[in-house]
Amino acid sequence: MREFTAAPAFTIADDETIVDSVFTQAENAPDRVLFSRPSGNTWVDVTAEEFARLVSAVAKGLIANGIQPGDRVVLLSATRFEWTLLDFAIWAAGAVTVPVYDSSSADQVRWILEDSGAAVAIVETPRHEKLLVGAPETLRETFVIDEGAEARLIADGADVADQSLQQRLDGLRADGLASLVYTSGTTGRPKGCMLTHRNFLSEVRGILTASIGEVARPGQRMLTFLPLAHVLARAVSLAAFEGGMTQAHWSEFKTITGQFTRFRPHTILGVPRVFEKVRDGADQKAREGGKIKGAMFRFAENTAIQWSENIDRTGQFVRKPSLVLRGKHALCDRLVYSPLRAALGGDCEFVISGGGALTPRLGHFFRGVGVAIYEGYGMTESTAAHCVNVPGAVKVGSVGQPLGGNAVRIADDGEIELSGGVVFDGYWRSTEATAAAMSDGWLRTGDLGELDEDGFVWITGRKKDLLVTAGGKNVSPGPMEDRIRSHTLISQAVVVGDGRSFITALITLDPEALSAWAAANGKSAADLRTDPALLAEVQSAIDDANSTVSHAESIKKFTVLERDLTEESGELTATMKVKRHVVAERFADEIEGMYQR
Repeated sequence: MREFTAAPAFTIADDETIVDSVFTQAENAPDRVLFSRPSGNTWVDVTAEEFARLVSAVAKGLIANGIQPGDRVVLLSATRFEWTLLDFAIWAAGAVTVPVYDSSSADQVRWILEDSGAAVAIVETPRHEKLLVGAPETLRETFVIDEGAEARLIADGADVADQSLQQRLDGLRADGLASLVYTSGTTGRPKGCMLTHRNFLSEVRGILTASIGEVARPGQRMLTFLPLAHVLARAVSLAAFEGGMTQAHWSEFKTITGQFTRFRPHTILGVPRVFEKVRDGADQKAREGGKIKGAMFRFAENTAIQWSENIDRTGQFVRKPSLVLRGKHALCDRLVYSPLRAALGGDCEFVISGGGALTPRLGHFFRGVGVAIYEGYGMTESTAAHCVNVPGAVKVGSVGQPLGGNAVRIADDGEIELSGGVVFDGYWRSTEATAAAMSDGWLRTGDLGELDEDGFVWITGRKKDLLVTAGGKNVSPGPMEDRIRSHTLISQAVVVGDGRSFITALITLDPEALSAWAAANGKSAADLRTDPALLAEVQSAIDDANSTVSHAESIKKFTVLERDLTEESGELTATMKVKRHVVAERFADEIEGMYQR
C-alpha cells in the first residue's frame, strides 16, 4: 500500500481557535482543576475559572503595552506554568507566539527576533534578557518572568475594558496565524513554521478523538517536563488542557524522577532518552547490588520482552503465554516490574514517546513491565504528531497510523509524505523553502519509510542522512545509531562512511553510566576509553546493530570520543538531534584515523 487516509471524527468551524477552550471550560466547569503550580514542597491547584481570569488579565496587559493583532511575541523560557499562561494570553490578545528554547545562544535568539520581527519578548530570567542585546528595532518591550512579568502585565492591563479583550477574541479565526515555531536548524538557519489555530485544533482533536483521548479526561494527572518550545510537548499539553486533565510543569530533567513520585502522574510524555534512562537506571542499580541482582534484571528484561512479543496490535495475546512464561512474569513483576512502575510515580497508565526513534526492544520491555509506550511520528511542520500508536492499535517498532483527518503516502523514492489538517501553512517569509517542502498539498518529510497493509508507518531512515559507500551501497545510519544508543554505557553514536570504502562510527559514553561501570568493575577513572573490557562492551553494542544489516552496511571500526556531544558545543540541537556536519568537521581527525589504521 502506498497511501493511507484516516477520516476525521471532528469538525472545526471557521471562527474556532485554540484559545476558546480557556473560556468554555471556565463557563462549563469553573471548579475543574486544570493546573497545579509548584509552591515549595506542595502543589497549588488552579481551577478553570481562575485560569481564565489570569489569561484575561495578562492578555489585557499585553494590549495595554501596545500589542496589536498579528504582532509576534517571543516567549523564551523553560517549561513552567507561566509558559502556558503566557501562550494562551498572547493568543487572547490576538498576537502570535514565537517560542524559543531557553538553552538558545545569543546568535540563535537574535536570528529569531530579526526574522520574526517580534514586537515584544518575554524571557524567563535576567540571564536570558542579556541575550537580547543587539536586538532589532522592531523589539519594543521586554518582560522577565522571574522579575514579576505576570504581576506587571496584570497591573498594566487593569484599566483595559473587557470589551477591548472581547474584540480581540472575536477577531480570531481558525485559519489565522497562531504561532511561528522555528525548526531545530540541523542543516542551516532555523526556519519559522507558520502554524494556524486550525493546525493546533486539528492536532488536539485528532488526539482526543483517538483512543488516546480516553486518558485525557478530568481527574487524570499529567506531568509536562519536556521543553514547551518544542511543538510535541506543546501540542500534547494543549490536548491535555482541552481534555480537562490536571497538569503540572517541571523543567529540571535531572530531578524529574523525584517529581514522578511527588505528583504521581497518570500520563507521561517523553523522548526515547527518558525511557532509556529509566531502564538504564534500573539496570545500574541491579548491577550495583551484585552479580545475582544483575542477572535477575537481565532475566526480567528478557521475560518482559517475551511477554510483549506475544501481544498483537489490539492489545490481545496472539499466543497465549505458556505456564512457564506466566510464572516467570509473575515473579519478575513482584521483584523488578513493580519497583520500575513505582519509579514512574506508581499511577502511570499511559506513556507517549516522540522526538526520535524508540528501539523495538525498549518498547517491548516497557510493555512487558506493564507500562505501554505509545510511539508517534511527526515534525514541526505537522504540528507535532501526524501518526501515533494508540490503545487497541499498536505495532511495536512502528510509529502508528495517521490521526483522524490526515493521510500518509510513500513516494516512489521511499520518502514519507504527509497531508491533512495538521500540516502547516508554509515557512515564514520563505516561499522558496515552502515550495521545496510541499508538493500538491503533501509535505515532504525527508524521512524514508514503509506503509503496511493496516496503514502503520515504519521509519527506515532519513533521506538526507543516507550514506553512499565507495562501493555504491546505500546505508541508512539512523536505525543503527538508535540500536547502539540503547546500550547502557553509550550516549551518542554517529555512523559515518559517505564515499568511504567501509562504514565506521563515532561513539560517546554516558558519564554517569561510565562511573558506575568503572566502580562495578574495579577500574580506575583514568582514560577508560582504551580499556579492553570497556571496548568489548561497546563492541557488543556495535555487533548488535550489525546483526540488523548486511555485511556491506555493517560498522567495521569505531572510535570512542573523549567527551559527549552537547548542545552548548553546537553538536546537538535543543531537541538532542545530532548536527552531522558539525560533528564531521569537529572530529575529522578521529574519522580519518579510522580509515588510516
